[in-house]
Amino acid sequence: QVQLVESGGGLVQPGGSLRLSCAASEGILSFSTTNWYRQAPGKQRDFVAAITNSGATNYADAVKGRFTISRDITKNTVYLQMDSLEPEDTAVYYCYVYRWRSSEEYWGQGTQVTVSS
Repeated sequence: QVQLVESGGGLVQPGGSLRLSCAASEGILSFSTTNWYRQAPGKQRDFVAAITNSGATNYADAVKGRFTISRDITKNTVYLQMDSLEPEDTAVYYCYVYRWRSSEEYWGQGTQVTVSS
């Protein structure tokens, strides 16, 4: 059972920045992909960003140019740097990992991000 622990959420003003962290209990290179999703109240959970074990990245159109996903292999941690935050970014942000060979997938518990003045 893989454990994922998100941190770094909080309250920030529009235009501000936050960095989320997702710490995994196993080596992040063992995952085919590590993704961030978000879910606003009353809405479905949406894809935000992904980084594969080869280092390729992908972003949702809504966050391109503002969010950056990265990783520290030595710390088994994936980050989501969020800049130029907007009220529409308010949501619970979840970390997700997937292993294609075994079809295993795991979710973190989520961290709240609130963008408000």
